[in-house]
Amino acid sequence: MRMMRTMNSNKEFLISEILGGGKPGNYSAEAEVRLRHLRNEQTDRPLIFVGSGTCGLGAGAGSTLDAIRSFLSEYAIEAGIIETGCIGLCSSEPVVDIQMPGKNRVSFENVTSDKVDRLLSKVMVDGEIPEGYVLGQYPVEGRDAWPGLMNIKEHPFFKPQDRIVLCNCGIRNPVSIEEYIAAGGYISYLSTIKSLSPGEVCDIVESSGLRGRGGGGFPTGRKWKFAREKESDQKYLICNADEGDPGAFMDRAVIEGDPHRLVEGMAVSAYAIGASIAYVYIRAEYPLALERLKIALEQARDYGLIGNNISGTGFSLEIKVKMGAGAFVCGEETALIHSIEGKRGMPRPRPPFPATDGLFGKPTIINNVETLANIPAIIENGHKWFASIGTEKSKGTKVFALSGKIALTGLVEIPMGTTLRRIVYDIAGGIRGGKKFKAVQIGGPSGGSIAEQNLDISLDYDSLLEAGAMMGSGGLVVMDED
Repeated sequence: MRMMRTMNSNKEFLISEILGGGKPGNYSAEAEVRLRHLRNEQTDRPLIFVGSGTCGLGAGAGSTLDAIRSFLSEYAIEAGIIETGCIGLCSSEPVVDIQMPGKNRVSFENVTSDKVDRLLSKVMVDGEIPEGYVLGQYPVEGRDAWPGLMNIKEHPFFKPQDRIVLCNCGIRNPVSIEEYIAAGGYISYLSTIKSLSPGEVCDIVESSGLRGRGGGGFPTGRKWKFAREKESDQKYLICNADEGDPGAFMDRAVIEGDPHRLVEGMAVSAYAIGASIAYVYIRAEYPLALERLKIALEQARDYGLIGNNISGTGFSLEIKVKMGAGAFVCGEETALIHSIEGKRGMPRPRPPFPATDGLFGKPTIINNVETLANIPAIIENGHKWFASIGTEKSKGTKVFALSGKIALTGLVEIPMGTTLRRIVYDIAGGIRGGKKFKAVQIGGPSGGSIAEQNLDISLDYDSLLEAGAMMGSGGLVVMDED
């Protein structure tokens, strides 16, 4: 009962004081303290964060969680356990973070169940950091640092990255709308639908230089305007989460680790094009992503962030989930539309393009997960900020999934224009076992392979096309000499 009162109290506080028009930096001292607690930056009990995305669970995080609960019960320690998504360093899973009251949060790697007792005993009982486990610590103002531990952002895997889409993954609780709002989520969205016209939102996104992250890289704002300008009694937005390329797992990780970012991006996008109904077309093979997405949608409805007449603006939006049945061809947008309509998932000739003649014959915009997950940051920080990242014709960052014969596998988010060599050798730690690099397959079945002589290629849309490859969704499968 006490927990329910606290949840209701938090909801009332967030809706009235934060979502109701409060400005970050202008909150009262009392509100700031409360927000720090909701963001888990200030706590009066130990907190244990466990990477529980698909990759973490595959590496044994489920058994690690059981061992943590057993340890806390045996020693009668009252601590909070928070399951997060993947931080990106999949080769270090299971990843466990520990935050003691008043101290920085520390991240530990490869914490299998047999290592739990020693780790927790050292940190929670002896107040020491054991050697051989540490990835780094998260410095936060007002918390004491652990001496001798580096900032996790200085870790070789994370230092070259610029995390926009992945900024919350592995750090925030993916099924807590309270934590997402306390960290600034949904504030820009509500401000947008109250103060900007749909056309102005399209202009902002077009000026940012954001291009579609799912394939050919068409300018997102220009694409939106095609649907925006088409007269129709109904328009649709579709999020393409049918991630079928071999070696690609970016969309899955974003939805598992930060589903509210996708929901917010979809809401802003739907407003911009004039859509009142949106779909997330997602693979049924992604059960954890599906579960967390559905929770996020329920929470957003409960907070009045989707539904009818949102925040009294007259804008209404319903977001539906459609599960795909594993057909690779349904990643193509017209085949995907046929599947939602209940037809066989087969592509059709274009034109007409979906932006003018799409789902049920109505104007329809289809963007992939990463494209939509960029929208909240663009709205919050402005188009000039986003356009300052990347290259002249490829703006912002790109998330790549690294797999194959490399030392460190996982997800990286780097500015457009970063070289392939920097990713393979500086971020991923080079070829496993000291072997020689042979090639990397990029862009899935529609992409190509980049050989050693092109290791210094700039990873942007135009450079890859010139080399006979393509960005695609961002899967990088590295091959060694064997």
